[in-house]
Amino acid sequence: MASHNAHHLRSFHPASPVPQRPMLALGMRLASAFLFSLLLLLVKLTSDRGLWLPETLVWRQIVPGVVLFGWLGARGQWHRLRTARPWLHAQRAVIGAVAMTLVLGVVLLLPLAEATVLGFTAPIFAVILSVTVLHEKVGVWRIGAVLLGLAGVLIMANPHNSHLPIAGLAVGISAAFMVAIVSIQLRDLGRTEEPVTIVFYFSAMSVPLLALLLPFVPAGYDRPFHHDETSWLMIAGIGALGLVSQLLQTASLRYGRVSSVIVMDYAQFGWSTLWGWLVFAHLPPASTWFGAPAIIASGVIIAWREHVRSARIAAAAASDAWAG
Repeated sequence: MASHNAHHLRSFHPASPVPQRPMLALGMRLASAFLFSLLLLLVKLTSDRGLWLPETLVWRQIVPGVVLFGWLGARGQWHRLRTARPWLHAQRAVIGAVAMTLVLGVVLLLPLAEATVLGFTAPIFAVILSVTVLHEKVGVWRIGAVLLGLAGVLIMANPHNSHLPIAGLAVGISAAFMVAIVSIQLRDLGRTEEPVTIVFYFSAMSVPLLALLLPFVPAGYDRPFHHDETSWLMIAGIGALGLVSQLLQTASLRYGRVSSVIVMDYAQFGWSTLWGWLVFAHLPPASTWFGAPAIIASGVIIAWREHVRSARIAAAAASDAWAG
């Protein structure tokens, strides 16, 4: 897959590189984290009202696709949807649909704060993937960060007296693994595609996949498309928040390094804890307050080492170019 992606990058890389604007990227990622925390809150509330998650996911994708298509049409800019990488968009749609199902599904199984913290293990999986798939050499800092993050997960899981169901933990960790893959895909696509293009094709291509689940609504949930006004407003809110949050997240990866912008995601823990307290009267237990800092510290260390590593590679490349 790596060589296939590299071929596409060589073939369709833009004439001029995308300008890096790190402060803008950080701001976008911070805003995205806030909006996504609100989205998770609405998903949890819609489930309490009897909406089945697959239908929520379908509307979550339909709203951005329709809005973007209409907005581009009104501006006479449908040409911005042209792409030379349709298969990579399709691949991103499949993996992204699975990741989104897990990310939104875990908040139905766990409290908001705990579900959010488990998502922060994505950098740990990124390091593990770099070793097992890309065969990269990993130094003591990143190895230590992975061990610290895994220790944080064990503290939160608290096998002897856990308040978290095993199914919720499994879904949360699986979601983080898929998010790690998606982040790599977004960075790759962002080299040649606009955020609007990436988000539109993700929405358009994932809707048919998610809609396959709609006929199988279990007992106890509303039938698809049969909801009251409040539920429809919440569905619209999920779609709108998803659109803006995803645009900001995708743009942040276009204008900044993954290792830098991902640190802003940790602000989501604070927001999720606040919503959990205000709406559900839930405050995380001691195991979460001890485990969460370890997981967050692990991600920060990994991001820092990635930044140092990238700076060294850039310096070495510049030195070689000067010497040549």
